[in-house]
Amino acid sequence: MRFVLVLLILTAASPVYAQEPPPKIGPYVIDFHVTVPRFPADDPNLAASRGMQLGELPGVGIGLQLGAHVYPLRWKVITFGIGGEVASTRASQTPLDTTTGLRSSTETFQTLDGDLSFNFGTGNGWSYISGGLGQSIRSLVPAGQDPLPADSEHLRTVHYGVGARWFAKTHLAFSFDIRWYQMDPGSPELGYNGANGTPRTTLMIMGAGISVR
Repeated sequence: MRFVLVLLILTAASPVYAQEPPPKIGPYVIDFHVTVPRFPADDPNLAASRGMQLGELPGVGIGLQLGAHVYPLRWKVITFGIGGEVASTRASQTPLDTTTGLRSSTETFQTLDGDLSFNFGTGNGWSYISGGLGQSIRSLVPAGQDPLPADSEHLRTVHYGVGARWFAKTHLAFSFDIRWYQMDPGSPELGYNGANGTPRTTLMIMGAGISVR
């Protein structure tokens, strides 16, 4: 009788101890991130391209990032992903000391990029490295000055970065991403006085938020 009871208990408990294989990465994921861009605040070439002083450059800002990816192929420990992202960020600053003659200013960055990623882990959570190519618009306008043609110029942009996702629930995860955007220099004739275009720049953006699948 005891043997029968033990056998029944073990049979009932077996699903609890059964180890199922972890789910695969994917098949798709959509990211929603709040971002913090670090706009260069010490670039004299950037200031010259808009007829500004260094002290008028904004620096750190805030923005949003939306990405979508699919995962069509796995090879050994690597799952390959393809997708894209759109991001928009903004920074502004107002001088604390109005006697310096420095103007307030607003800087924005918008980008649309394709993306190829190499992913490591399981569907419960994975990390990745990724990169791609796209187009960006960078605007920097001081108070009292109209936007220049350089503020609407499309710049070829290479991006690369790392990140991770942790699925606390089947369809919802916490995720973060750190990304660098290398923008080609702008046309000199579109900048201030037609002589200083947007310089070649690398912009770092950190983002965190949720991912759904």
